[in-house]
Amino acid sequence: MSLSSDDVAKIAHLARLALEPNECETLGRELSKILDLVAQMDEVETASVMPMAHPLEMAQRLRPDEVGESDRRARYQANAPAVEDGLFLVPKVIE
Repeated sequence: MSLSSDDVAKIAHLARLALEPNECETLGRELSKILDLVAQMDEVETASVMPMAHPLEMAQRLRPDEVGESDRRARYQANAPAVEDGLFLVPKVIE
């Protein structure tokens, strides 16, 4: 697939990218190569391939779920102008 400079300029506009006119040709060639690769990968027969989340058959090692620090809520709320039942009170913003 070949992208023209106009196609690249439209894509750049949609992506909110500022491109110099001389960059459009180079980017057009590079984007065309990427689209050709995607088309080539699309032709591969994958109906018999089982989907997988990870290419290696390994179990995740999980760390133990332990408390790493103490409760500091009272210390953090000491400087707050208004606190009630452990919650910060703020002025109403939306009516």
